[in-house]
Amino acid sequence: MIEQIYTFFTIETLYIWVNLGVLPFWLILVFFPTSNLSKYFVTSIFPIILLSGSYVFALYKSYLGSYDFLSNFELYLSISNLSNLFTSDLFLMMFWIHFVSINLFVGGWIVKDSQKFLINKYLTALPLIITYLIGPLGILIYWLIRIFYAKSINLYE
Repeated sequence: MIEQIYTFFTIETLYIWVNLGVLPFWLILVFFPTSNLSKYFVTSIFPIILLSGSYVFALYKSYLGSYDFLSNFELYLSISNLSNLFTSDLFLMMFWIHFVSINLFVGGWIVKDSQKFLINKYLTALPLIITYLIGPLGILIYWLIRIFYAKSINLYE
């Protein structure tokens, strides 16, 4: 049975499951940010545990395929080394899970922070959608909205 599960979960299948798996979390963040579902299900550790499991699975598949993990440290030396790492589907999948996890975490932070400053949920929907798609640009847009509600700029909060 484990062999059947292992052959079913290819990198392509994992990619599809990760992309489809985060959509309910994002839909809850955008449309129901103040619900208990968002509080206990999305902005908790639960989605991070799920995405970490998929990351560990990708690491395991890399290990079985005798992937050279030491070459990952070369990505800091030049842009061409980074480009070479992205030729591996397994490394690309690990990067994608990393990216999706961080964006979802930031989306949860935006929701929690907007509730702290009583920012209208309709106003936070746009930065959330942009954070889902583009990441840092969504955070910047939220930060600009937050400045008006907080009535101050605090660089360390």
